[in-house]
Amino acid sequence: MTEQLRLMAVHAHPDDESSKGAATMAKYVSEGVDVLVVTCTGGERGSILNPKLQGDAYIEENIHEVRKKEMDEAREILGVDQEWLGFVDSGLPEGDPLPPLPEGCFALEDEEKAASRLVRSIRAFRPQVITTYDENGGYPHPDHIMTHKITMIAFDGAADTEKFPEQEFGPAWQPQKLYYNQGFNRPRTVALHEALLARGLESPYGEWLQRWKEFGRDERTLTTHVPCADFFEIRDKALIAHATQIDPDGGWFRVPMDIQKEVWPTEEYELAKSLVDTSLPESDLFAGIRDNA
Repeated sequence: MTEQLRLMAVHAHPDDESSKGAATMAKYVSEGVDVLVVTCTGGERGSILNPKLQGDAYIEENIHEVRKKEMDEAREILGVDQEWLGFVDSGLPEGDPLPPLPEGCFALEDEEKAASRLVRSIRAFRPQVITTYDENGGYPHPDHIMTHKITMIAFDGAADTEKFPEQEFGPAWQPQKLYYNQGFNRPRTVALHEALLARGLESPYGEWLQRWKEFGRDERTLTTHVPCADFFEIRDKALIAHATQIDPDGGWFRVPMDIQKEVWPTEEYELAKSLVDTSLPESDLFAGIRDNA
């Protein structure tokens, strides 16, 4: 290869990078790929989901700083670089009807203006591959949906010098491939669910599958399965680093590691845009790029 391979993962909050595609990133880091996580918000409005830390006055009063430190630890574990876009967490609206989003939050930003920050990051880092969420955000959190929107704009905008002048945003760059994270997919969930039951073990996925059936969740096209089972432990360690968000005794970790590696040793993606020729299905996010890099 004549040029360094670079992967950018665009996420909404600190912890998203560790729950979506973390083993993939750790795998590529081990191969010498430069990996940059771009985190859109500071997670300021995130709830304390770990019951062991709920009620801690310091954490409640300093959640932004605490989550920043958690991100620092997770970044070190994964071996990636990371930068903040600096937007304010929108929170997850709850209730019927839903309350309005808070003024000044990420989801209420002008899309083009918000995307301009990501354009600057793309042009500086020059990734060939970008990963983010699909149009539903993976799940309908307003920040995840906004992350999708600005990434779609920035993927093309990074090469558009009329819309984003080079003197302000840096030299133009065109990424070659854009993927949606699809790690929480039905085939994986069914496979792990059935494997647990076949071994006489309790499955945490029964309710998930029932909800998907009741709400008629659309199936996504899984184009790319990246083998990364050797990095599942690193993924889990990075996830646990986000202590305010993750209970180490919770549902994330109920499937024994040996079963995960045997039954479903990959992480999944949906190829959304490609400017290079590639054959589907893929096992490499850089398929079609490596030979030309």
